[in-house]
Order: sequence, then structure tokens, then C-alpha cells
Amino acid sequence: MHFMRVAPGWAGANQQLIKPMADNVIDLTQRPPRSPRVRLGGFVILPRMLDKGRATLGGKQGEYHYACPLDHRFLDFVGIDPEALKKELAKGKGDGEILEWIQANAKHKAVDSEIANWSAYQEQRAPSDTESRGYFQEIHSKVAPKRSDMVTWFDMLDIDDHASYGGKV
Repeated sequence: MHFMRVAPGWAGANQQLIKPMADNVIDLTQRPPRSPRVRLGGFVILPRMLDKGRATLGGKQGEYHYACPLDHRFLDFVGIDPEALKKELAKGKGDGEILEWIQANAKHKAVDSEIANWSAYQEQRAPSDTESRGYFQEIHSKVAPKRSDMVTWFDMLDIDDHASYGGKV
């Protein structure tokens, strides 16, 4: 399933040039990344993006895509280059160390209330135009046609991840 992934065959130019420490590789062919709702430093999306980045570095990203449009919502908010972040991940840094690096290198320094508001908005974001609603409905009908609680993009990602790894929806 994995509807929010990039088309097969896409690979970043430097994808194979940077290798992470073996114990930091996340195997997304075996399990999904963390939910986009999980927070690090108050930021939603970030832990999921880190999982995808580490998996990409280790060649274990499966159908997931690092620096996808969802990831760019975070990257743009803080003003971090995805390739610079990937280089930090390649050093084997843990979540806390990466958060410190982001806080030190972000072009847009947000205070806690701004982060909380941004995260709350992202968590509640739903399709807002005709094209997006059509796309969302298409995924909904394929992944969980009987679920009436799938209304936000995060709902859709969580349910898609669950179903893609054998969970019942």
C-alpha cells in the first residue's frame, strides 16, 4: 500500500555515499517508521523523518521516502536543509543529538509556543482542496473503506502504515 511514498526508482544523488553506524539503521522493510504524531522537541513529523533518513542511509527504506512533502513541512518550518540533516544522521547521532543540532542550525528559531501551535496544526491538517480530497478519498477507499475516523493526513498515514505491515483496519 504505502500511498504517501515516492514513485519506485527514485534515489537521492548521494544516497549511497553516506553510511550510518550499523546500530542506528532502521529497517523500514520490516516495520513502519514512527507515527507522524510522535514528537521530539515538541515537533511532530520529526521522529518519523529521522527514521526514514536512517533507513535511507542504510538502504532499508523500502517504499518510504526521506525528505518527502510531509518531511518538508518540518524542514521548511525550521529552515534546515535535508542533505545537511542526512549528513548528521550518517554520523550515528541519536534523536537527542539530532534535536540539539537542529536547534543550533535552524534558520528559523521557533519558541515553544510556536512549535506547539505548528505541531497542533499539522496534527489536524486534512485535505483542503478538491484534488487533495479526491486523492485522500481514493486512499481511504483502498486502505480502510469502513473506517469513518480517518479524516486527517496523520490518520491516513497511521492507518496505511498499520495495514501495510499486516494490521487489521
